[in-house]
Amino acid sequence: MERLWLVLAIVAFFLLCLWGMYVGWRRKARAQSVQVPPFPEIPAEPGDVLLESTGVYVATTFAGEWQNRVVTRGAGLRTSASWRLHDGGVAVERGGAPGFWIPREAITGVRRDSKIAGKVMGTDALLVVTWRAGETEVDTGFRGDDLDDYPQWIEQLKIKGGAQ
Repeated sequence: MERLWLVLAIVAFFLLCLWGMYVGWRRKARAQSVQVPPFPEIPAEPGDVLLESTGVYVATTFAGEWQNRVVTRGAGLRTSASWRLHDGGVAVERGGAPGFWIPREAITGVRRDSKIAGKVMGTDALLVVTWRAGETEVDTGFRGDDLDDYPQWIEQLKIKGGAQ
């Protein structure tokens, strides 16, 4: 009988921890919904595809704060993704989560990196695009299936986007 109470106490503690994490995630999402506007939707006719890559959408964080994940409106969900570069911007289509549009004029930087929102890799295996969502500057990270595509992405976004 003593063990039963101990097991029940451990299970209750574990469930309490899960509930606390859920409440914290929801509170963070609510607070960020005021700070970060909804991401633009992908236009119905975005134009010709200049580049395309598949891989994993890792996260969006506040620019320069690689651990401060944006969680509002589904932006915190890591999903499979397809990135398509068009003349007007980048279409980020995510599996199981809403896609969004990064307007070319909003892009302020593009780089390779090794870390974003809890995902750390030994090499520069992430493509990170820094852009303005309203008045807030954010970093959006993508882990492509083919890392050899990154130089083309960086070149294209720097030339036409004015990114640094």
